[in-house]
Amino acid sequence: MAKIGRNELCACGSGLKVKRCCGIARGPSNESLAVAFLGNAAREVAGAAGALSEREFALLLDELVDLPCLGLSLQVELPKLLSPALGRLAEAIAEDDEIAGDAVIEEVLEELDTPLERARLARAVIAARDAGRCGRRLAAVALIDLASGSRQLLRASVIQAVAVRAGVARTPGGVLLAA
Repeated sequence: MAKIGRNELCACGSGLKVKRCCGIARGPSNESLAVAFLGNAAREVAGAAGALSEREFALLLDELVDLPCLGLSLQVELPKLLSPALGRLAEAIAEDDEIAGDAVIEEVLEELDTPLERARLARAVIAARDAGRCGRRLAAVALIDLASGSRQLLRASVIQAVAVRAGVARTPGGVLLAA
């Protein structure tokens, strides 16, 4: 990411210069830029999501589980070396052991849930929406989910990424990876 100068407008969308906004000492950190991006993305789609009934919103939240199947960019980026918790989750998914998977998923989410990863997923959702692979209302709910701190989309994204890595699920292109 390019370095942002103190006199440039802040990426959070406030209209202030970086030195007077998020970048008090040395400019905004990548994490504060990611949080600002998520907030702006959620604000932009709030009108579309606000027009939904409570039932429609809940149904779209349930549909978030299928969103990571649309593309690898909508799946959490896993580290090259799996942590013990990720290894246990991969084993649970490979063995179709839902109880073991439920026992370790929160630990895995704690490892992988960062503002940078949420912002990366939000950019992928926006790209999928703009390419017509994801509906506008579903994208709006996904962006609000990511910005709100909810883990609905993140959980589905982690599970799909681990399943692909373990060789249990196919990539969106139809490739089955060898475990």
